[in-house]
Amino acid sequence: MNRMRILLVAGGWSTEREISLKGAASIADALAARGHEVTLFDLSDGFEKLLELAGTHDVAFLNLHGQPGEDGLVQALLERAGCPYQGSGPAGSFLALNKAAGKSLFRRAGIRTPDYEFLPVRPGADWKCTLPFPLFVKSNTGGSSIDLFRVNDEAELTKALDTLFSQHQEVLIETLIPGQEVTCGVVGSVGEERALAPVLIVPKREFFDFHDKYAADGAAEICPAPLSPELTEKVQQTALAAHRCLGLSGYSRTDFRLTDDGELFVLEVNTLPGMTGASLVPKEAAAEGMEFGELLETLLSYAVEERS
Repeated sequence: MNRMRILLVAGGWSTEREISLKGAASIADALAARGHEVTLFDLSDGFEKLLELAGTHDVAFLNLHGQPGEDGLVQALLERAGCPYQGSGPAGSFLALNKAAGKSLFRRAGIRTPDYEFLPVRPGADWKCTLPFPLFVKSNTGGSSIDLFRVNDEAELTKALDTLFSQHQEVLIETLIPGQEVTCGVVGSVGEERALAPVLIVPKREFFDFHDKYAADGAAEICPAPLSPELTEKVQQTALAAHRCLGLSGYSRTDFRLTDDGELFVLEVNTLPGMTGASLVPKEAAAEGMEFGELLETLLSYAVEERS
């Protein structure tokens, strides 16, 4: 790829800000090592500067998590500025970030997802959850397993709801699906997407929480996942189906629960998944012989091809 001026947009003001900045440092190093001119822009350093900077760069690489970034706002602004960027457009980004919206689309498309209740506001005192315990309670638009609760009874459910509603968050309550955690990335330009080798995640704790995701002594991440060829194919085809169902482009990562009898449930789809050399999608790409810097350039090539 020819030398490019790349605007690397990271940081912002979501609860996942520090994770975003940590990943951006790895991206900047990898792209600079391949001869590109990289400008690291923390979105919280002056949101109004984004459009001006976009006009002086060839392409943007977004490493934002949560809102803004995964909600499609920055993508919409970059389109107005005529600056190509990697990954999905505004609509697909928003539908994937909003878990309740995504799950509605999955069900409509025949893609299995755990039963759930969506609470955009705090329900009345007479409300009772219709789902059986244990349950997972999470922000409808959050990520990185921040404020993710496993609850076993009404008292724990009330405590989790108190925490999330005190932060003015929309809440998603989801049935716990017993089994294993599997994730699978998809890369490719529109119409030419392909699924990467899945990863099996083995948590050290009760579930794949923030600590298990990011601590040095966290979950084991086995890639390629030790699954049968038939199950591997099923995971990959479902990841592709979820990616296309939401109208995504460039790349994504779908998280699953896999039951002992081989049933597969989509939890959510990430449109801007973690991007360090040790993150899940780069790990999957490496299993197929694509090193980190090459993966980044490949994603940028799709951006230039489709949005210039």
